[in-house]
Amino acid sequence: METIHKIGRRKTAVARIYLSEGKGNVTVNNKDYKEYFSTDTLQYKILQPLTLTENIGAFDIKAKVFGGGVTGQAEAIRLAISRALVTIDEENRGLLKPDGLLTRDPRMVERKKFGQKKARKKFQFSKR
Repeated sequence: METIHKIGRRKTAVARIYLSEGKGNVTVNNKDYKEYFSTDTLQYKILQPLTLTENIGAFDIKAKVFGGGVTGQAEAIRLAISRALVTIDEENRGLLKPDGLLTRDPRMVERKKFGQKKARKKFQFSKR
């Protein structure tokens, strides 16, 4: 099996993953994923597609991720891994789609408008 390259995005985070057969090593930006993502929740998010398809320990994953915060980066990696697993075996789609792991989350930060304090918050109004 050759290396599969997929891209995942979330907010402003972009993740490029390279999935190949191996022993289950997951590296993010040349660090172990447990070192890069310190909380258990983020580590769970990254391995979620592998646990659902029962592929833990079957593939080596190298991820390059930039932009956004740690949560956005973890969810971008999750989307990229899910897309790669569907490329390997189309039956994985039925396992991943009900949990929403193949859906690109389109929510982005709304831009700040001129004449306002933030995107929707206005400056304080003074009647007199």
